[in-house]
Amino acid sequence: MFYYLDYKWTCLCRHAAPPVIHRDIKSSNILLDQSVRARVADFGLSREEMVDKHAANIRGTFGYLDPEYISTRTFTKKSDVYSFGVLLFELIAGRNPLQGLMEYVELAAMSTEGKVGWEEIVDSRLDGKFDLQELNEIAALAYKCVNRVPKKRPSMRDIVQVLTRILKTRHRKKHQKSLSATADEVLVDIEQGETKNPITEHQREESMDSAADTFE
Repeated sequence: MFYYLDYKWTCLCRHAAPPVIHRDIKSSNILLDQSVRARVADFGLSREEMVDKHAANIRGTFGYLDPEYISTRTFTKKSDVYSFGVLLFELIAGRNPLQGLMEYVELAAMSTEGKVGWEEIVDSRLDGKFDLQELNEIAALAYKCVNRVPKKRPSMRDIVQVLTRILKTRHRKKHQKSLSATADEVLVDIEQGETKNPITEHQREESMDSAADTFE
């Protein structure tokens, strides 16, 4: 889902001339089509990057807004990146910014014996059914997106590359698991066949002796 969303978004942010800034990226503006592909909606606040860069009034949705934009009234492509990071954490935690999402994120990011506890904020409705490595990689990416310093945030192109790599890893693991399951099924079939038609060494010798007698 996010790969397709990021691809479309990258086209807007990078390949449009000049690039387009959405300015209101949030979960309610991400729609799914019949193929469960994410579509960015509501471009009512969007602007070309180099036009009207400074706004008198703050526009957007509280909780998703880039702190830099709030303080300087200047929005850039990295402002959208910040909003996307919040969106990623919203998916991970199953709660929106108005429910204290970013407070949970900061608590999880606090170093505990050198480890970041992203699993502590995972949506409890998942009931522990998630890939820990995948969670850590996506959460680490999201945390870079919400960096207070815009220049330290990744570009949308970088985000696409990371999520694409994660997606490929997921598909590879799924394929390996499928192959392993198939191999196990074949092994079971073989074992069951041997159980149904057991041939002992003694029986094999008797059969060979019988065949020899026939030719004599």
